[in-house]
Amino acid sequence: KENKKRKRTEEAEKVSEDQSSSALQEPPIKAKKARKKELSKAEKNLANRESALERADEEEEQKLFQNKAKQKKGASQAITKSVANSDTGTTVKQQKKKKVADETVNRRTVFVGNLPVSCTVQVLKSLFKEYGQIKSIRFRSLVPAEDTLSKKLAAIKHKVHPNAKFVNAYVVFKEECDAIKALNENGTEIASGFHIRVDIASKNSSHDNKRSVFLGNLSYDISDDSVREHFSVCGGVVAVRIVRDRKTGLGKGFGYVLFENTDAVQLALKLNDSVLMGRKIRVKRCGEKWKAPQKSPVQSHAPKDRADNTSKTKRCSNDSFVGEKAIPLKKSTKPKRLKTIPGNKAGKNK
Repeated sequence: KENKKRKRTEEAEKVSEDQSSSALQEPPIKAKKARKKELSKAEKNLANRESALERADEEEEQKLFQNKAKQKKGASQAITKSVANSDTGTTVKQQKKKKVADETVNRRTVFVGNLPVSCTVQVLKSLFKEYGQIKSIRFRSLVPAEDTLSKKLAAIKHKVHPNAKFVNAYVVFKEECDAIKALNENGTEIASGFHIRVDIASKNSSHDNKRSVFLGNLSYDISDDSVREHFSVCGGVVAVRIVRDRKTGLGKGFGYVLFENTDAVQLALKLNDSVLMGRKIRVKRCGEKWKAPQKSPVQSHAPKDRADNTSKTKRCSNDSFVGEKAIPLKKSTKPKRLKTIPGNKAGKNK
């Protein structure tokens, strides 16, 4: 009996579950069918318009949000800049201290130019050790043999370009007075055809323009010693400086020569347009602006000739023009005479 009752209850529960599931499934289907039937073309258009408006609103909101974010970033950057400016009191002081320290180091540093490529640190030490204690020596203006090598590696490994003929160096002394003493080595011939140029590396070191000459239109392959030999006729040459490219080491076509006396400058100016290594060099005083070669005599003759030609043409044109004017003037004079003679008019008036 109990089993029969259980079966009956189970069957009743199944029937109720089936009815409930069918009741749940039927309404959405009916609703979908009803919605499909209810949606017309006008409603679809409205829905599309509404969705487009909603998208536009969303895009405007995003733009406003982005603009606000940018404004906030700008304000934060301004604040950080102001804070940095307030904090730069210490940084500016530190920079000034660094500049002062660098300047003191430069005063103790000697620039040595026009050294042969074969020059080594030991050679420079043996040359400058008698003037004081040397702290460091570093080579510069090296042209590496390969593009992949840096200048430091080229200096360490001595892999210099075969066309490179010279290098420069900086010698740092322990005291400033030692660097000043080392200037006595300026102009010494360290090797055959290599007279070195020794100068203080400080920027404050003044260059005497009154004893110097500017050179232009120089050959790119020119050496310091060839310039020295060319101007040695004028007087004692203290130093020769040719401005060169850092990467290639080739000259840029101009340089300077420093003499012992100002009298040598006047003699050097006479070497203007002289030929050096197949080029006519340009020589002028330092500080003077270079003026292009004036073609005034040629230009002055040209306009004069033109003026003469124009005057001739003007004369011819004037003569012909007067002749052309003469015909209408004669025509115009006849009616004037008629107007002035009141013969017929006077008779008519009478």
